Amino acid sequence: MANFNLIDSTTRILQKSLDLREQRQQVVAGNIANAETPGYARRTFEFEKRLQAVIKRPQMPVPVLHPKHFPLGGSSLERLQGEVTRQPDRSGIGDGNSVSMEDEMLTLSENQILYEAGIKMTKRKLQMLKYAANDGR
Repeated sequence: MANFNLIDSTTRILQKSLDLREQRQQVVAGNIANAETPGYARRTFEFEKRLQAVIKRPQMPVPVLHPKHFPLGGSSLERLQGEVTRQPDRSGIGDGNSVSMEDEMLTLSENQILYEAGIKMTKRKLQMLKYAANDGR
């Protein structure tokens, strides 16, 4: 029997992107919640460059050479994680809080738009599967 997967690599990439965008949303929400906290260092959540690298060079599966060997971990996409960094206030002016509400709202809006686009693409892929499963009806 042929190896048949309903979930292709594009769908897995979309799923991972949505998961990472959700994590970014939480980081931005934390920044907004602490916008008035003295000494709070703004946090950023970056993952796009890592995701692009995984898409360009997906890891080839490591062959199991002996029946008693364990296969190594999942794909590099499954292991992909974002990176949270802190950006302390370096201006020396004010209370040491580095959160800019304008920047956070911009990041929030951009992340929301890209999240919704990912949802629409995923929905479209699932509609195509449904169409194929119903013999084109």
